[in-house]
Amino acid sequence: MKKLIFATGNENKMKEIRMILADCGYEILSMKEAGIQADIVEDGKTFEENAIIKAEAIRKMTNCLVLADDSGLEVDYLDKAPGIYSARFMGEDTSYRIKNKAIIDKLAGVPDEKRTARFVCAIAAAFPDGKTITRRGTIEGIIGYEERGENGFGYDPIFFLPEYGKSTAELSPEEKNTISHRGNALRLIKEVINENTDN
Repeated sequence: MKKLIFATGNENKMKEIRMILADCGYEILSMKEAGIQADIVEDGKTFEENAIIKAEAIRKMTNCLVLADDSGLEVDYLDKAPGIYSARFMGEDTSYRIKNKAIIDKLAGVPDEKRTARFVCAIAAAFPDGKTITRRGTIEGIIGYEERGENGFGYDPIFFLPEYGKSTAELSPEEKNTISHRGNALRLIKEVINENTDN
C-alpha cells in the first residue's frame, strides 16, 4: 500500500485523520511513524501558507504524498485573534486551560451575538510530482462562558455550538468528525487525492 505522511506529531489529530481518510487507499503515517524529525519554521501569513510550507518541506525529504494542516481559532471580537497564532498564543508551552481562560476573560461582559468565532483548518496536499493543492474547512460557533466537555483538545471546551447546545469538547468523536473544521477540510482534500491518484 502506498504511504501518505501527515505532517504532525499530534496524536489527537492523527485519530481524527485516520477515521476520515480510512478508505483513501493509503497507509497513513505521522511524521514520527515515518521516522522524520524536522523543525519547520511556519512563517506564513495565512493558514494555507503555513500548511504549504510544512507539506512541501516533508515532501522534499520523502518524495511521498504529504498532507499538512494549519488550524486555529478566530474570535471576531478579538479581530480574529488568535488565528494563525492559536498554538503559540501566550506561548507554546502554556496549557490550554490558561489560554481558554484568557480568551473567556477578554470577552467578559460581551453578549452572545458578539461572541462569534470559528475554527479554521487549511490542509495542503503536496504530491510527489511537485503539485500542491489546498482546501479549507470551517465551523462556526460562539465562545462559551466556561470550559465544558472532556472529549476535545485545545480550544474545544470553550467553542460552543448553539444549534447543538454543546461545546465541541462535549461531542462524541463521530459527531465532531462529521461537522468539524478538520473533518470538512479532510473530506475536501480526500476528493483532491482521489482525483489526482491512480488507484
